[in-house]
Amino acid sequence: MSSELHYKSNVRDTMFQLFEVLEIQTTSLGKAPYAALDEATIREAVKASEKLCTAELQKSFAESDRVPLELDAEGNVKIPEGLRRGYEQFYDAQAHMLTVPEHMGGMGVPPSVGWATFEFTAGANAPLAFYLFGTFAARTIDRHGTDEQKRRFIPALLERRWGGSMVLTEPDAGSDVGAGRTRAKPGMGDVWEIEGTKRFITNGEFDVPENIIHMVLARREGAPGGTKGLSLFLVPKFWVNEDGSLGERNGVIVSKLEKKMGIKGSATCELVFGDGKPARGLLLGDVHDGIRQMFHVIEQARMAVGVKSMSTLSTAYKNALGYANERVQGPDLLRAADKTSPRVKILSHPDVRRMLMSQKAHAEGMRSLCLYTAWVQDQVEIAGGHGAKEADDLDKLNDMLLPLVKGYCSEKAYEQLSLSLQTYGGSGYCQDYPIEQYVRDQKIDTLYEGTTHIQALDLFFRKVAKDGGSTLTALLEQIEALAKSDLGGAALAEDRAALARALGDLKGIFGAMMGKVGESLYHVGFQGNRILAATAELVIGWLWVRQAVAAQRGLVARPEDAAFYQGKLAACRWWCKNVLPGLTLTRKLVEQSSLELMDLSDEAFG
Repeated sequence: MSSELHYKSNVRDTMFQLFEVLEIQTTSLGKAPYAALDEATIREAVKASEKLCTAELQKSFAESDRVPLELDAEGNVKIPEGLRRGYEQFYDAQAHMLTVPEHMGGMGVPPSVGWATFEFTAGANAPLAFYLFGTFAARTIDRHGTDEQKRRFIPALLERRWGGSMVLTEPDAGSDVGAGRTRAKPGMGDVWEIEGTKRFITNGEFDVPENIIHMVLARREGAPGGTKGLSLFLVPKFWVNEDGSLGERNGVIVSKLEKKMGIKGSATCELVFGDGKPARGLLLGDVHDGIRQMFHVIEQARMAVGVKSMSTLSTAYKNALGYANERVQGPDLLRAADKTSPRVKILSHPDVRRMLMSQKAHAEGMRSLCLYTAWVQDQVEIAGGHGAKEADDLDKLNDMLLPLVKGYCSEKAYEQLSLSLQTYGGSGYCQDYPIEQYVRDQKIDTLYEGTTHIQALDLFFRKVAKDGGSTLTALLEQIEALAKSDLGGAALAEDRAALARALGDLKGIFGAMMGKVGESLYHVGFQGNRILAATAELVIGWLWVRQAVAAQRGLVARPEDAAFYQGKLAACRWWCKNVLPGLTLTRKLVEQSSLELMDLSDEAFG
């Protein structure tokens, strides 16, 4: 099999999640700001996106891994021809306008649909997906910029297909954004001059668009230390004149391309600003509010990473399933003693079925988590948008779910990809199949946009403890209501009981940790990742029971699709029997958390 045509979508599950579980046709569509959209329109948009990705965009997936990026002496990065072609095809299809709001000339689909279609792009060709950041840069400027900045940049970003990048990390600061030392000093008029070095900048330079708009965090002269002293600047590769025309090359240049384990086609750059030539920029919105503005960008990036992980696991599972259906090896286990027994396809072996169901339950469970979070974002917009009083509770719920999407999906997808690889045996280790590239391309997801433990600390301190646990409590009340209901009848009684037990365990986990915090915050350091995983697995368990209820309805309404719905019921039962019981162990581990490792001398680790 050629990995050129590697991508296997699961558009059937996407439609199920959107229209049969979340029921966006009544809960999101037809309401402002989505009043002009209906189910038929969205179904066609989702199908068109999936077709573009499967028919075209996936073609340069292997090429992006095999053909090296080229950095010349002037700091220009040449990307493989297939990625260039995919970039143009995406824009030619007007796919970038799907998520652009109506007032900007786009279709303005709700986040639930936007993230559903991003799954196809990221699963088909993750390096390409992250080159398409220019549209989000336009939306960021629309949200935070001045009228002059909107006029100057947005039309070009959307119509002339300019690129964009988010520029935070510095070599010495790493994840400690507040330690950044890149400086901004006033220049002529409203222009600022940026000086400093930034590292690990995704797609900070590539040779397809005529211009790239960098969104750069820098500290203005005289500003205090820490994150509060940071401002966000728009720094173009080529200066943009007031009439929108391009001026001279700006003083920002690539000094190095990182050599990486995976997503090799994505240009990860070290950028130097103001070395020998001024790097001119404009203060976004003319306000020194950089960290709040950038958190809007960071949240988008963290959601994208979680969806990318889920989409990679989903196509890995579909590929492994296809292989298991074709590969014939060994007799049935019950007839192994009979040397004349016929060989069977490996899908018949219990261990292979175990691995496949684990992949299915996790991939589709992660999809439910990502799309439920996106649906909450729909409701935020319907309630008036971020910052609106009516949207406050929904905003907080979205914020709490984001570390689950990013942290859990990225960690668990990597773990499950080992099962995808194992399904192939030794063949999966070779480039004959795409799984070895999936493993390498996905691992970065646990690291960038905040490592898993950063997500865990964010969940515990900023999303749970900060509001006294009220947002978490409200979500747990919804879970408890389903666990205590008779939804699904006797057929789902065992699943609801497992959900109730896991709910009790999670409450015990948080209760125990609140007591431990009084002793030392180090306990959160030791147990934070476990708490994040347990929270995600309970929420996904709740969403799996919701999927099972919808599947029961589907069996009655569409019996011709029985196999799909039976698979849903089986995966729900598998999650409740194989994942949710793990919360009991996590509770015990948290309850007995100790500080012995902190008392161990550094030399003892030698």
